[in-house]
This record gives sequence, C-alpha cells and structure tokens, in this order.
Amino acid sequence: MTKRALLFATILAVSVEAASAATLVGYAVLPADSFSPGPTSGQFIGPANGRRPPFLDRQPVQGFSAIIPGPTRESWIVMQDNGFGAQGNSADVVLRLYGVKPDWSSGRVHPVDIRNGAVLPDFGPRSFITLSDPNRLLRSPLQADLDRYDGRADAPLVDPAIKAGRLHTGADFDIESFRLDHRGRFWFSDEFGPFLFKTDANGVVLGPEIGIPGVFAPPNPFRGDTPPDVRNSGGLEGLAMSPDGKTLYPLLEGVVAGDPANTLRLDAFDVDSETFAPGYLLYPLTGGVAIGDLTAIDDNRFLVIERDNGQGPTARFKRIFVIDRREFEEVDGQRILRKSLLVDLLDIRDPLDLDGDGSITFRFPFVTIEAVAIVDPLHIVVVNDNNYPFSAGRRAGEPDSNEFILLRLDRPLIDVPEPAMGLALLGLGAVGLGVGLRRRV
Repeated sequence: MTKRALLFATILAVSVEAASAATLVGYAVLPADSFSPGPTSGQFIGPANGRRPPFLDRQPVQGFSAIIPGPTRESWIVMQDNGFGAQGNSADVVLRLYGVKPDWSSGRVHPVDIRNGAVLPDFGPRSFITLSDPNRLLRSPLQADLDRYDGRADAPLVDPAIKAGRLHTGADFDIESFRLDHRGRFWFSDEFGPFLFKTDANGVVLGPEIGIPGVFAPPNPFRGDTPPDVRNSGGLEGLAMSPDGKTLYPLLEGVVAGDPANTLRLDAFDVDSETFAPGYLLYPLTGGVAIGDLTAIDDNRFLVIERDNGQGPTARFKRIFVIDRREFEEVDGQRILRKSLLVDLLDIRDPLDLDGDGSITFRFPFVTIEAVAIVDPLHIVVVNDNNYPFSAGRRAGEPDSNEFILLRLDRPLIDVPEPAMGLALLGLGAVGLGVGLRRRV
C-alpha cells in the first residue's frame, strides 16, 4: 500500500463515530399498487413480483427519491425517481412531484392537494405536478419530440399528452433530488448528464440544463468525443439547499475518474448567479456502495444516506451520517470530509412494534433508501425508493410499498434552548426552504 493510500485508509477508519440510537415513533405506508392518471406506462418492462404491465392510462406513484416540506405542517412534497430504473425502460413514465400526508395514527399515507395540502380521495390531477418544457428551453432531446418512444420503429407511439405538453419522461432525465430556492423555484439534480435544471412552481422549465464542471456520464448527449468519467448511474444523486435558499450542494453518486477510490464529489452552486464555487469536497464511502440523499441541517452540516445494494435479509449497510463542510482532512490537495454515524437504519428501536412484525427492533431493509428530511431538531423522516414493481425487500415476491418512517433521535441535531426546544424562537431555516424551521409533528 502506498503512503497516500495508507493515509487515506486511516482517515476513513477514524472518520466514523458511534451512532446515536433512534426510536421509531411513526410508521405509515403508501401501498405499492398506487397509481395516478396519465399516459400508459410500463410498456418496456416485463412482469415482476406478480405485477403484469403495461398499466393502461396509469402512472405508478412510486420510487420516491426526495422529500421536502409541503404547503401545510403535516404535508410533504415527494419526488419520484426516473421511472422503472433505467433510461431504456422508462420512456413512458412522466416525471412528477406528489403531495402526501403520512397519518402516523392510522399508518396510512394520504394524497393531498400539492398546492394547499387538503386531503384528497386519490392521486388525481390536484395531487401532482408534472415536469415539462413547453418553451423549449432545454438542449437535451426529449421523448416528446419523437413520433415513437426512443425513436424505434417497433415502439409504441409517444402518448399525445407527452407530445402536447412536452412532458419530461424517465428516458429524458433521471431526476434524483429536488429543492426549493428562495425565489420559489424548484431545482432538480439529474444522473444522465449529470445536470442541474430549474422550473417554476408548476414544474415548467425556466432555463437550459447546467452541467457539472468536468463531469460527464455515459448518457450525456453533449459530451461528443469526451470519454465519460463517471459510471452509469454515477451522476447527481444528492442535492441539498442552504437554509437561506441561495446555495445548492450537489453530491455525485459515482467516483470521478482520477479521484481517490470510494470518494464522491460535493460541489456548491449559487442559484442566483448560476455558478459553481471553485473546488469541491470529497465524501468518503465507508461501507456502502452509494449515497441516497443529502439534506442540510444548517449552513455547514448535512445528513447523508449511505447504502449497500442488499435488500431484505441481504441488507447489511443502510445508514445516515452527519458531515460538516468545515471538517476535512487534506490528502494531496484533496479535501476529504470527516463524518459521524447518526442512525443505523437496520437497527432502530421499536418498543411499540409500530410495523406489527412482532419485533421491538425495526429494520428499513430496502435496496434504495433515497429521501430524508428534518422535522425538528429531534426528529427526521425517512422514505424508501421502492423501484416498483421490482424491489422486494420487505417480503419476497411482493413489490415494496413506499414506507414513511418518523424517527426520534437520542440527541438533537442542533443546540436548542431548554426546556421546550423553543422552535418558534430559533429563526432557523427549514431544509430546502427559505422559511423558519417549524415543528411538523
């Protein structure tokens, strides 16, 4: 082992502290077979876990890979992943945000009006926003501009609604996270470019996509002869927003060629000037193979979900860490972040057996866990990406549902006044929003 490699390995070994135990205090489920109206989907996948596509005139409400506070205290806005897991099988999946409300007392997740938070009977048009580019501001090719999906002569015709609205599909972008800035605009991170792009509150694109400096994924349509320097599915996965809503922090999922092994680039991006800060930090993987989400605690600290590729009984590493932009070790000019373990998602106390499995230890054993948000200094909410209908981490042969879990931490994420937390007096920013952090449970 070289001196540099030995030093790097030492940094990784000492960067993780003991976890703060967490207790499950809320558990709610959105059934796997939840759908919203829309173009027929699933025309490019086969049967899985007892489900037989296509889904006629329906879109699966699934694959949540980001969550931010919604219009009311009890509601949230969640973002679906790119579709059925790959660019080649998701051309008929439109990209949407959904309004939801976990009911911790009943254990159900309700659809809500995405603009005012009112509970709805189903995932109808008021519950979602579909991303679109009617003004043709993006440079990337869209399925909406083709006659047949993927331009293949043997493929079905592109749905008229996709063409008329120039709706985004899972073959256009692999969106992995989103945030709201101080001007009320949504920003999205994408794996295919990787890109950032912004929309208004209705999901309408406001400008061209923005590439990550020096990073090209294999599907990037503009790289020309430039070789890719991150693997497929190695583009942007995490995206945090500063409390003031002015700075985005994009985090890659894959290692950039030439960077130290098992490190992922964390950049900073000013949403007003639309420029990247010089340099980047490196997040060190220390047991997982990928990160699932990045969420800001304050101006400098973040929560990071790190995971392996196991599910169910093969799940071994599903954890949430805390990192601080000010705390890093420098190795050959590279700034490698330190991190501390906050929660082991495979070892959560469940004294009331909220999931009804007969155990007082709760496991969140999904292959992809990609959404975490801060409720208040002592509580976080975590959501899985269920990869409908493919993932079966809870029961073999059954597609996973979307599970929302509310965790109480043993120690607060921030210092708070005694004795009653004093949230209204703190003036802190809610994650992803330029408004005051508020208690949501």
